[in-house]
Amino acid sequence: MAGETKSSAAKEAQNGPKLPQKRYFRQRAHVNIFNDIPLEYPVHPSEEDWSKLYPAYFRSTDGGQEEQAAVETKRPMSPTSADDQVPQAKRGPGNSDMSADKMAQVEFADIGCGYGGLLVALAPLYPNTLMVGMEIRTKVVDYLQRRIVALRGFQNDLVKRKDAGESVEWVDVRSKLKQEIDALSKPLDPNTEELHDNGETDRLVPGHYENIAAMRINCQKYLPNFFNKAQLSKIFILFADPHFKRRKHKARIISTTMLAEYAYVLRTGGIIYMITDVKDLYDWNVKHLDAFPLFERIPDEELENDPAVPCVVNSTEEGKKVARNKGNKYLACYRRIEDPAEQ
Repeated sequence: MAGETKSSAAKEAQNGPKLPQKRYFRQRAHVNIFNDIPLEYPVHPSEEDWSKLYPAYFRSTDGGQEEQAAVETKRPMSPTSADDQVPQAKRGPGNSDMSADKMAQVEFADIGCGYGGLLVALAPLYPNTLMVGMEIRTKVVDYLQRRIVALRGFQNDLVKRKDAGESVEWVDVRSKLKQEIDALSKPLDPNTEELHDNGETDRLVPGHYENIAAMRINCQKYLPNFFNKAQLSKIFILFADPHFKRRKHKARIISTTMLAEYAYVLRTGGIIYMITDVKDLYDWNVKHLDAFPLFERIPDEELENDPAVPCVVNSTEEGKKVARNKGNKYLACYRRIEDPAEQ
């Protein structure tokens, strides 16, 4: 029996990391956010153990030597050549002795992240920024967590090959994104359904996907439990559940109550990105955001220079589906402005 276990483990190690297949993690889109779902959450943001999600940036609270060594391991987080036209990454501190203003912290939150297309697209564009996907569906979170672990595994293998003297290519992030956007006009090959948006497995990317993670959370109940006041710089709400029935409108992710919480965790100058393919939901969201005193709409001309916008529009599973079906997408972005009461 022991021999069989060792043989199985050796075979798994030899095969290397494997990306999960999405068809095994499908789950209905609707979850009642008002139900008392058993979830783990901290009483205060300072009590959250982020080392489980970002081992390259935080020391384990268990204090184990193996986990601490993992943080101290040096890796080429980004290209070193000045000719490489990709963002330059650096390792997060992962040092509890550093002052609070220098400690790594999550800055981007993708609320209702789904299968993680946005996170995977943004990770190499912002290699020094920690971002978390927050999703309530169990199977979907399980898929995304496995996906991230696999992508990190592929990157680790590529780093080892590079250290051994092999020629390993660094991806040109912006060119890759443009190619993916151009590919949306073409029919999707059914045989590549599970792999077309799964991230880089044969080229190095800045940050090595160490800066993204996913957690299961009901954001409409526990968002302030995870983030301090003014901690976030970007919040993404992409293709949210429209909750068409009037009696379900109270469950919409953008409401007066939720905007107050977003304003609390978002720093001054931070941005909420909102996109949907449902015009009625878009009108609802714009109405509430326009009426909220701590947000102002960002002109479309200004958004043209925002590197996150192409990912917002094109990188999610739902966004790609809408593009291939020639549907409409309605985008609106709002900036958090200073609270007059705090001036």
